[in-house]
Amino acid sequence: MAEHKHGEMNIDVQQKTFDGFIKWVTYVAVGCIALLLFIAAVNG
Repeated sequence: MAEHKHGEMNIDVQQKTFDGFIKWVTYVAVGCIALLLFIAAVNG
């Protein structure tokens, strides 16, 4: 079994995936807030 050495693994793909996930979650959260504000404004 190979020994694990901290900091040697290439994590570029994981980093891009995580960054994309955070961007997607941010867009969805902003969209939900905008939708709720629109609904509140329309209902008075």
